[in-house]
Amino acid sequence: MVSPEPPGGGADVGETMGPSVPARDASGTGEAGSSGRPAQADRNGGAAEVGGNGPSVAADSTTTISTATGSSGRSTGAAGNDGTGRSGRRGAPVRPRPGHSPALSTGIPRAAARIGAFAVCQAAVIAGFGLLITGPARELWPMTAEDAAVEALEDARTAALDTASSIASALGDTATVVGLTLLACLALVLVPRLPRWREAVFLAAAVSLQSAVFVLTTVSVDRTRPDVERMDDSPPTSSYTSGHTGAATALYAGLAVLVLSRVRAPWRKPLAALLLLLPLLVGLARVYRGMHHPTDVAGGLANGALSLLVVGRAVLPGHAWAGRPPADAMRIAVAAAEDQSAPARKLVTVVVNPTVTDRATQEQLRLVLAQHGYRETPFVDTTAEDTGGGQTAEALRAGAELIVVCGGDGTVRAVADALAGTGVPLVLVPSGTGNLLARNLHLPLRPAEALAAGLTGEPRALDLGRIGGDGFPAVHFTAMAGAGLDAAMLEETSDRAKSVLGWPAYVLAGAKGLRAPRMRLTARLDGGPELRRTARMVLVANIGTVQAGAAPVPAAKPDDGLLDLAVFDPRGAGGWLRAAGVLLRAKRRGAGGESVASAGTGDGGPVEFHTFRRAELAFARPQPREVDGDPVGPGLRLTAEVRPGALTVMLPARER
Repeated sequence: MVSPEPPGGGADVGETMGPSVPARDASGTGEAGSSGRPAQADRNGGAAEVGGNGPSVAADSTTTISTATGSSGRSTGAAGNDGTGRSGRRGAPVRPRPGHSPALSTGIPRAAARIGAFAVCQAAVIAGFGLLITGPARELWPMTAEDAAVEALEDARTAALDTASSIASALGDTATVVGLTLLACLALVLVPRLPRWREAVFLAAAVSLQSAVFVLTTVSVDRTRPDVERMDDSPPTSSYTSGHTGAATALYAGLAVLVLSRVRAPWRKPLAALLLLLPLLVGLARVYRGMHHPTDVAGGLANGALSLLVVGRAVLPGHAWAGRPPADAMRIAVAAAEDQSAPARKLVTVVVNPTVTDRATQEQLRLVLAQHGYRETPFVDTTAEDTGGGQTAEALRAGAELIVVCGGDGTVRAVADALAGTGVPLVLVPSGTGNLLARNLHLPLRPAEALAAGLTGEPRALDLGRIGGDGFPAVHFTAMAGAGLDAAMLEETSDRAKSVLGWPAYVLAGAKGLRAPRMRLTARLDGGPELRRTARMVLVANIGTVQAGAAPVPAAKPDDGLLDLAVFDPRGAGGWLRAAGVLLRAKRRGAGGESVASAGTGDGGPVEFHTFRRAELAFARPQPREVDGDPVGPGLRLTAEVRPGALTVMLPARER
C-alpha cells in the first residue's frame, strides 16, 4: 500500500532607519522588525519580518517565508527618502508590500491574470484586424486583389491538386486537431521518464485558446466567403478568420516549438521545419478550395501564433510566469539569511531521486536552503543500483550533520536505513506517489514548503521497523511492509502508471490480485503462541494512514515503540464491505482515544489487528512481499521487529 554564488554588491536586507514594522505572530498579537534588526520567529509559528524597503523575509515553523516585492537593496535616508525619489514624513511607519519567497511562491494567480489580460488583447487584435479589412481598408491593396487571387486558384484546379488540398485541409479539421492534440499530450505524459506535464498543458491550452478567440472573432466580424465554387460545405461562421489555419498553427507550430526546445537529436530541425510548413499548407488549401480569403488565412496564422506565445510564456519551463522566481532570487535569499541571527549552520547533504524530482523543483530547494543560510549545499542523485543508502552513508562519512531526502517512500526508506541509530536528523521532502511517512507526520506535500518546515523544525525521535525474510537481508522500513494482495498490487503497478495516475494506479492493479487464492499463514508475536490464519494480505505497519486518507491500520503510530499487524481476510464483496466498516469504526475510535484493537473482529473476521515488538510470519506457499512500496520478491517467511526512536526527523514545533 506504500508506494551560484550570488553577485556581490547591493545593500543588505533591512537597511532602514525608520521605525519598526509590525508583523503578527500566530496569535495575531506579536510585533517584529525593529530598525536594523531582524526579528526571530517564535516557536508557535509567529512570522519574523525584516523591516525596510528591501526584501523582507518572514520565517516560521510553518514555512511562511516571504520576500517583499518592493525595490531591493534601497535604503531609507534620514529624511525619509526611500531611494526612488519619493520622500515621506520622518518617523512615519514604512510597511513593506506583501509578497512571497521566490522559492515558495507559485505565482499562479498572477500568471492567470496575465494570461487572461493577454488573451483579451489577442482577441482584440485579431478582431480589430478583421474589422479593419472589412471596413476602412477594404478598398485598399491587398484586399482589392484577394478576389482575383481566389479566382485564379479556382481556374488552376486539377484532380491532383484537389486531392492534395483535401488532405492538407483535413490536417486542420476539428476532429483531426483534437485527436492529434490528445495523442500528443498523452505521449508527453507517458513516454518521457519524467512526465512532461507543462508541455502537455502548453499544447492543449494553446489549441483551446485559439479556438476561443476564433469563436469570439467570428461573432464580431461578419465577412462573406469568396464568391467562387466552394469545394467543402460552408460552416455557418464568418469567413474571417480561418479556423482550420488557426488550429493547425496552434497544434503543429506548438509541436515544432517543443521539438526545438526539448529534443537534442540531429533530426529535430528538419522535423520542426516540416511541422511549421503544415499550417501554411492548410491555409493555402483553404484558399484553393474557395473557403477563405488570403487575409482570413493570415488572421488564422496570427491567432494560432499569438496563442502559442501567450500560453508558452505562461507555462513552459524557463519562461513561465507561474512559479518563475526573480532574476536576483538567490541574492535575496542569501541576503535574508545573512541578516538573520541564527545558530551555527550544520553541514547538509541533499539526497535526490531524479526520476521524481525535476530540475525546476531542485532549483526551488536550493533557494529555500539559501534563505536559511545553507549555501552551496551538495545535491546527490540516487541511482537504480543505489536508491539512497550508499549516498547517505558517504555523506555521513564526509561529516554531514543533516540529511535532506527528496523522493518517494522507497528513497526515504533507503536513506532512513542508513541513518538508523546515528542520531543525524533527517528532513523529509516528499516527491513520490505515496509519501506515506510525510502524510502521517502532517508535513506539507509541496517540496519547497516541506523543506522550509524541516529546516525551521525541531528533532523528534521516531520508530523504525526492521524486517527480513528468506531471499532478502533485513532492512529498516518507515511506513509499512506486507505480503499478499498488497505486495501483488505493487508488483503489477508500473513506474509509468504511478507517475501518470498517482495512487489510483494501485487500485487498478489490485483488481488482478483479487483473483489469486488466499494465503495460509502462522504468526508468532513476542514469543507467544502461534496464530493460524487465512488471509488476502497481511500488513506490518509503523504508520496508519495511506493514500486518499484510508487507514488500513488505524492504531499504528510512528512513535509508540510498537509495530502493528493487520490481517485482512474478507470473503466476497460483502466481506470487503464489512472490512471497510471495521476500518471506519476503528478510525473513529482511534480519533476519539479509544482502543482500536477492539474494532477488529478477531479470528474469522474480515480484519484482525495486533500490536507487537517482534513478529515471525510463515506462509504455506511463497507470497509476494513488499517493504515501503518496493517489492522484494516472493518468499515463505517474514520477521519484523521495532527499533524505538531509531530515526530522528526534523518536524515543525506544532507537530510535537
